[in-house]
Amino acid sequence: MIKNYLTIVMIYFCSIAFVNAQVSGTVVDENSQPLPGVSIVVKGTSTGTTSDFDGKYSINANQGDVLVFSYVGYNSQELTVNGSVLDVSMQAGVALDEVVLIGNRAKPRTILDSPVPIDNIGINELTSGGQPTLEAMLTFKVPSFNAQPQAISDATAHYDPADLRGLGPSRTLVLVNGKRKNQSAQVYLNRTPGKGEVGIDLKSIPTAAVERVEILRDGASAQYGSDAIAGVINMVLKKDVDYSVFSTKAGITSEGDGFNFATDFNTGLTFGDGGYINLTLGYYNQEFTNRAGTPGIADLPSDARPNEIAWAQNNPDLGMKVGQPDLEKGDLFVNLSHPMGENAEFYSFHGYTLRTGRSFAYYRAPYWRRDVADADFITRSEDFQGYQPTFEARIKDHLNVGGIKFEVGDGWNFDTSLTYGSNSVSYTVNNSVNRNYLADHGTSPRTFKPGGYSLNNVIGNLDVSKVFSDMISGSFGLEYKKETFKAIEGDPLSYYGSGSDSFAGIKPAEAGEWDRNNFAAYAGLDFDITEDLLIGVAGRYEDFSDFGDNFSWKINGRYKLGEDGAIRASYSTGFRAPTLHQRHLTNSQYIIVAGSSEPLLQGTLANNNPAVQALGVPNLFAETSKNFSAGLTYKFDTNFSASLDFYQIKVDDRVLFSSQIGSDGDDTTTNQVEQILEDNNVVAVQFFINAGDTKTTGADFVLNYRNIEIGADSRLHTSLAANFNTTKIDAITTPDALAANGYNIFTREEKGLITNSRPKSKFILALDYEAEKFNIGLYNTLFGKVTITAPSGGTVNGVETANGVDQELSSKLATDLSFSYKFTDKLSLTAIVNNLFDVYPDVTKASTNTAQAGSRFVYSSEVQQLGQLGTNYSIGLNYRF
Repeated sequence: MIKNYLTIVMIYFCSIAFVNAQVSGTVVDENSQPLPGVSIVVKGTSTGTTSDFDGKYSINANQGDVLVFSYVGYNSQELTVNGSVLDVSMQAGVALDEVVLIGNRAKPRTILDSPVPIDNIGINELTSGGQPTLEAMLTFKVPSFNAQPQAISDATAHYDPADLRGLGPSRTLVLVNGKRKNQSAQVYLNRTPGKGEVGIDLKSIPTAAVERVEILRDGASAQYGSDAIAGVINMVLKKDVDYSVFSTKAGITSEGDGFNFATDFNTGLTFGDGGYINLTLGYYNQEFTNRAGTPGIADLPSDARPNEIAWAQNNPDLGMKVGQPDLEKGDLFVNLSHPMGENAEFYSFHGYTLRTGRSFAYYRAPYWRRDVADADFITRSEDFQGYQPTFEARIKDHLNVGGIKFEVGDGWNFDTSLTYGSNSVSYTVNNSVNRNYLADHGTSPRTFKPGGYSLNNVIGNLDVSKVFSDMISGSFGLEYKKETFKAIEGDPLSYYGSGSDSFAGIKPAEAGEWDRNNFAAYAGLDFDITEDLLIGVAGRYEDFSDFGDNFSWKINGRYKLGEDGAIRASYSTGFRAPTLHQRHLTNSQYIIVAGSSEPLLQGTLANNNPAVQALGVPNLFAETSKNFSAGLTYKFDTNFSASLDFYQIKVDDRVLFSSQIGSDGDDTTTNQVEQILEDNNVVAVQFFINAGDTKTTGADFVLNYRNIEIGADSRLHTSLAANFNTTKIDAITTPDALAANGYNIFTREEKGLITNSRPKSKFILALDYEAEKFNIGLYNTLFGKVTITAPSGGTVNGVETANGVDQELSSKLATDLSFSYKFTDKLSLTAIVNNLFDVYPDVTKASTNTAQAGSRFVYSSEVQQLGQLGTNYSIGLNYRF
């Protein structure tokens, strides 16, 4: 009896020991190198940890528990605990096995399980191509994403408009850790892709703070609200890494300009009982590039003066600087979390970015500014050489989020949060002149503060989710958002008369502050009807204080093809709320107007301006969309996968920035529109209007083949991705008053910015060779054709004609080559050549009759492929400790 009793006691105490046992081990990659940052979770619980710098981990687990090991870019593994030591070797794998946060709030799903196409790009993959900024990295990694630097486009030059699937910057929603990122304060007003739209300031998100980027390539307004017509990009920040990383990189173009330098530091700290802080500091600096044409004396007028002739002979580029602007940027990002008891977690993340930039306006040739010359102001008139204004911007961006996640009995999960986001831009115009002030007073300042803009929002969210059973999971929530847009008055001399040359200051009547609020409620249900068949539905209602309400809905489905494949489809409605900028912006700026060789002053009147409304332009309201997509994905084996998705997106009542509405040149008559121009002292006027219906069709293709063994200790990873898309304009609605006076509110060159300014196809072929000590990457990006659209030549027999000949620019291949070497497990060096073969766009032909300013531009400033930087060399060091 005593012996049996002692046996029972020993078994009992042994079982207690095993219940709270510490399981530890080391995680390594396929080359037996330590793999830090791997997530280790006890399956079915919230207990988890990550591997440290040496790949080591320790976790509380019971015998028989299953540990799930996952890391972006590697195949997940599930291993059963059988002892106190569990070492793991992870193989680089495809993205289909990776769990993603985006697209579903109720039940975590892998990319293979998702009913919509999702990309999951780890930071190492994102940075491997050596591009300097986040938007450039995405352009050369994601076929349907496009962004390029803009030359001579005022404040737009400091933002680089970016879009997904060719739908414009306004129709892609950007999240950070699942929370909405504020838009920028700047409207893109110049002739660039995305003209008239507002995007997200992607330069404000440092890559050193990002763990991975999730991209949902499907309409998602029913889940996330306004702007998600083309898709959603979610930046997932780094968390509780147990090591620090310091990196630095410098580069320069083959032309010897555009020197850039970047350095950043990321570290993880623990605090309290189970809390972490991840901190990122970053700095980036770039110098301008110049790819201006050299028209020289061919640009001179017939009555050229001796000093003007001498200047053109000595300066064949006519003083122009056409390229990327100077830029200096500093970043601070903090991501933190701490448990609150057993079933709750406090989280918070904060970002602050400050950057300054200097872009260059058109050089004011001496024969353009004879009034300044004759005033003997800058120099004696016989010595006058003109001047080049600089457009300088100071941009600040804040993102602050705080929230609590908690569980309330029976699997109900709550997430309540508060978000504050802000973006502001203030301008300085240097080396300029106020010509009206000079004429009236005999002198003028050379530096002006023309004002600026700011946008901020405050968002409160309550999200609730629950897995009701193996078959049904659901989520619902509430959101309240308040937005404020502010136009800040410039100094008086910047708007005196026609204002400072290059950019006229914001006048008192143009300044102001406007706000609005909106309330949203959403719900979604997923039905796992069988293990293979999933049906999901979602709906979202939003009510805006300035234009009304909207209801969007979505239905999607997925059917698994065994364990390795799936077919999927979705249909959704969506919407985009017009921004406060588009409704209230009023300003004046100098631009090139067709028929004029020099910049002229044009004005933008607010949508709710009485003069605009008198023309029959209605108050702005929401764009709506219908989005259909269908595709399949298949994992042929652990290392080989493919996906193909088709889509069609119709956007109705698209908000357009109208063409320049100006005088017909007949001094004997003055119609209603001309009277408005005269009253507002501008030669042309533009405004925002819901007037366009468009249809975008396309396809995305992705092929991944990893871990091709080449020798004993080396492997090759390959991927091929492609996007094909076409946008057509189905209709343009013109108000009666404008139509009656023969005005075309959206001319063919404006249509071309929507239909032809982005590549209609893009292919990306990536080859990565990994050995024990070094890696070699070869990345080829083929940008499809774009078309330079000639300006309108008027209407003949009801058909709009061209004043010039459209020019199709041929496809261009950019090749990037990278080499990295590991001196130790901690220190590595990377050398990269971007655009190895120095490829440029086709030279713009004069026959296009576009705004090339007398051949000052060699390459089009209105359509974009791979930019006009040429070859760029860079070298960098990375140290982990």
